[in-house]
Amino acid sequence: MNKVFFFALVLCLACGRQAQNDLFTKGEMLGKVNIRLEEASGLVASVNNEGYYWTHNDSGHPAEVFLIDERAKIKLVCKLKEIKNRDWEDIAVGPGPIEGKTYVYVGDIGDNKAQYPFKFIYRFEETIISDQKEMVISDYDTLVVQLSDQVRDTEAFTIDPITHSMFIFSKREDSIQLYEIAYPFSRDTLVADVIAKLPFHTINAADISADGREVLIKDYDNIYYWKREGDESLAKLFERRPIILPYDKGPQDEAIAWKRDGSGFFTLGETVKDKGGELVLHKRK
Repeated sequence: MNKVFFFALVLCLACGRQAQNDLFTKGEMLGKVNIRLEEASGLVASVNNEGYYWTHNDSGHPAEVFLIDERAKIKLVCKLKEIKNRDWEDIAVGPGPIEGKTYVYVGDIGDNKAQYPFKFIYRFEETIISDQKEMVISDYDTLVVQLSDQVRDTEAFTIDPITHSMFIFSKREDSIQLYEIAYPFSRDTLVADVIAKLPFHTINAADISADGREVLIKDYDNIYYWKREGDESLAKLFERRPIILPYDKGPQDEAIAWKRDGSGFFTLGETVKDKGGELVLHKRK
């Protein structure tokens, strides 16, 4: 990123942090997650199951991916066979090996102590909901990812519906790094290249709208929003000052997802002190 743009953006964020109230509502809690989802740490709208969302637990839990409805009720549990949840942090949907099919991407990308040279992203074909409540997924790909500069903690990634490339955000730096993995994704080690330095900290979730035009990222206190102009890249998009959306933060909110129709977005939090994580809808005004 150009240094002039970078420092201008820092100044804008520091001096003009007023929230914009004319885009989305502040939030309505629609449901609380089951205790089985006590550390929900990622969320994305399903393509094949309208009105449903894929999510998962954070580190140390079974390798399970959950499909929930818009009241946070679990409708399907997919168990990934013979792998561990080292530190699952985010989830996305996008294209894959077979044209015309949609795939779920589960990001084992967390690294609190910055000690793991490789990250793992598990990809499986998106299933369609049925009467089956649980199923074992044995047919999946393991994408091995290495950051191009150094070992870092990351908690947010997303797939661009326009370019199909994958974007990963670092977490713990004063100004985070944005990485890109160009599509298609090979089965060899994928190198995530630095494409921008952004004046944010503790980014823990990200999502791009289904049409690829609107982008959300969040930390523990704020939700940042951008809208693309023409065919600009994400690196160029992030050079512009974001809109800071109204946000009543929940305990340990670490997930954000657009509705497929673009009529709003959800945030989802973890269970804290026996209070179930809340699924909160922010409607477009």
